[in-house]
Amino acid sequence: MATVFTSQSARPPRPPFHLMAKPIGPICNLDCSYCFYLEKEKLYPTGEHYRMTDEVLEKYVRSYITAQEINFAWQGGEPTLMGVDFFRRAVEFQHRHDAGKTISNSLQTNGTLLDDEWGAFLAENKFLIGLSVDGPRKLHDLYRVDKRQKPTFDLVMRGLGFLKKHGVEFNTLTVVHRKNSEHPLEVYRFLKEIGAKHMQFIPLVERRADTQAKGMGLDLAYPPDIAGTVDPDSPVAPWSVQSRQYGVFLCAIFDEWVRRDVGSVFVQMFENTLGSWAGMGASTCVFQEKCGRALILEHTGDVYSCDHYMYPEYKVGNITERPLEEIASDPRQVKFGEDKSATLPQYCRECTVRFACNGECPKHRFITTPTGEPGLNYLCAGYKLYFTHVDAPMRAMAEMLARNESPMQIMELMRRQDAPDGVAAANGPCPCGSGRKWKNCCGRRGGAGHR
Repeated sequence: MATVFTSQSARPPRPPFHLMAKPIGPICNLDCSYCFYLEKEKLYPTGEHYRMTDEVLEKYVRSYITAQEINFAWQGGEPTLMGVDFFRRAVEFQHRHDAGKTISNSLQTNGTLLDDEWGAFLAENKFLIGLSVDGPRKLHDLYRVDKRQKPTFDLVMRGLGFLKKHGVEFNTLTVVHRKNSEHPLEVYRFLKEIGAKHMQFIPLVERRADTQAKGMGLDLAYPPDIAGTVDPDSPVAPWSVQSRQYGVFLCAIFDEWVRRDVGSVFVQMFENTLGSWAGMGASTCVFQEKCGRALILEHTGDVYSCDHYMYPEYKVGNITERPLEEIASDPRQVKFGEDKSATLPQYCRECTVRFACNGECPKHRFITTPTGEPGLNYLCAGYKLYFTHVDAPMRAMAEMLARNESPMQIMELMRRQDAPDGVAAANGPCPCGSGRKWKNCCGRRGGAGHR
């Protein structure tokens, strides 16, 4: 039976969207070798102010709150360059326009400018901080340098000290590049040592400028169009992680996490994977079937389709001209999101791990399939390795969740399997409750399990 909506208020709600704001645009006090965003200065006219005005700020706050229950996510460049007072005004505007809604704030920073004033403000207003750190000193300082090309590790650790001193909740954001990808456990254990309980591992994949980018004075290539069409003369940048090595990196960390840290350390990648195995789907856009609900707000009020598509062709509106909810539902944006699924190569559609990968981010779809079809993700080999490797324990944890049991049980099971009498554990009953032996059920590598 068809549903008839008799009034504007009775229409089904639009799906939620996420907006990340860049109040200082591409301006940063660091000069990280691999940054894809610093060069975006070249897309603005000479003399650009690069600071979000109070008028745009209040318009953003009011429009975003009107649209939904929200988290304000602040990024850059380096957002702390705006100063504490800017964020005080942002919080004031949020209180002024909250309309009784629940509001939270997160801020991504390199941490080098944090001090006691920042720590006190962030703690008082319950900001969640995403701290960028690429591992221990020797790995972090390879690419994360300041404008004088000096290392930044000590400054980041100093900033972390202020967060801890004031009790500010923080996550770590680690860019996985060519070098640190070769030291997965060193990176993971270091992050645990500095107190990280929530971790994101972000694969670095950039290409040298293609013809279109060179024509705009840029050094890095345009992202491929949504169908995967690319300029063949744009090689992968030397600092990019190699595809299979990214999979090796994830597998090594997973093997330690699943035996020691389930329930005490939260790795975004593993949380997404478990969501897919449990039938709930991934929480981040790169692994969802469709995208287009994670937009970017520039300091000017311009809104773009995606953080990796901040080019003139992907501007979908300006919040000073149109309501934010209307921009997020613009037909061009809807098509941008739907094309992620619609243009997936046949090779991906037939893949056994498509349900967990969904072709990942369109930005990375610039290689061809074995049959020559364009649009295959550069990281395909790594993801296949990882998703296949984690299949058995993920299925076991998914079954535990289905029975309202803690997936932390997997740690004991994995340790028993690793013990000298591991054969006995493998021949024991599977914890998923199927009645079969572990080795013939969730312990069967790459098996069908209960999905």
